[in-house]
Amino acid sequence: MAETKDKSLGELFGDLMRETSNLVRQEVQLAKTEMTQKAAIVGKSLGLAIAGALLGLGAFGAFVATLILLLIKFGLDEWLAALIVTVVLGGVAAALALAGIGAIKKASLAPKQTIETLKEDVQWAKEQAK
Repeated sequence: MAETKDKSLGELFGDLMRETSNLVRQEVQLAKTEMTQKAAIVGKSLGLAIAGALLGLGAFGAFVATLILLLIKFGLDEWLAALIVTVVLGGVAAALALAGIGAIKKASLAPKQTIETLKEDVQWAKEQAK
């Protein structure tokens, strides 16, 4: 504390500005790092989802054909069997799409750690101003 008493108001203000500038740079770097990590996770997850979707597409086509053939075997006309399968799968697709959209809306991509440290920095700055 003796050191700060020997400094002029201008020197103290200069120190505060340097510390604040350094703090802001650190917060920006933290935000960049945090968002880069989140983007990497999303990118990998998206790649896996696309690969699974492509592989599943072939299996799904075979499944649809099997359902239609099964309904035909039970005596339905071809067009009616195809229509029934289309309506049922369309309903399932709509339900899945709505569930996915709901999950995306709930996902938080905000840099939580950065926001928390910014709150701490504001509190620190308030204490330093006293």
